[in-house]
Amino acid sequence: MRRRNLMTAAAAAPLAGTAAAQPAAGKTYVLLHGAWHGAWCWSRVADRLRAAGHRVFTPTQTGLGDRKHLLSRDITLDTFVTDVVNLIEAEELTEVILVGHSFGGSGISGAADRIPERIRHLVYLDALMLEGGQSPFGNLPAEVVAARRRLIQEQGDGVAIPPPPAAAFGIPEASADAAWVARRLVPHPAGTYESPLPLRNPVGNGRPCTYIACVDPIYPALEASRQWVRRQHGWTWLEIRTGHDAMVTAPEELSRMLAAIG
Repeated sequence: MRRRNLMTAAAAAPLAGTAAAQPAAGKTYVLLHGAWHGAWCWSRVADRLRAAGHRVFTPTQTGLGDRKHLLSRDITLDTFVTDVVNLIEAEELTEVILVGHSFGGSGISGAADRIPERIRHLVYLDALMLEGGQSPFGNLPAEVVAARRRLIQEQGDGVAIPPPPAAAFGIPEASADAAWVARRLVPHPAGTYESPLPLRNPVGNGRPCTYIACVDPIYPALEASRQWVRRQHGWTWLEIRTGHDAMVTAPEELSRMLAAIG
């Protein structure tokens, strides 16, 4: 597997404020959030990428964030994939660098399966990796699945999984960031954890793929996904020394890494 040094990747793409900040031709990014989150979590990274001359789109998945009023038992992984595809098609985007954080890895895999001709590069940010026909509950540790199923029944009315504390995403407790994230997290549609990912092709569908692992601290539930990525040929593996919600805790470093991709 091809590997790159974190510092090299970051240094290769200076952002706004330096002589080399403005790229000759801006790139197009679609940044997809993970479970319990919404487009809001990408604001710090999106601001930096836009300041460097790039186009950035941050869709919110159905039932989450500013679309929480659409929460339903009928929302599935197919719904999440359609959210991404519809955004790309409605905005007539091409050469997209498609970034999926955590649960958002499924959405970008599904989009690449449907519209590969519009996608330039896939970036999985500390993401849950699923192959076609797999469901999140079929690919997470048994103890995690059992706990979340209990939450669905006991606190989520059979429809949703209540959000965990912000500290679960590697955000320091009692920090301003933890408070900012905690007041925005919303219940996550249960159907997306139980439904299979509809893929007709291998993950990535022939598009270049990069996995960025958040390693300080490690998010334990994703160990199987990280091991799966390490077995893939031709993928780029990068690491960032921050917690799971890197877009919140390390937006500058993450923005530099994304700017260097593609």
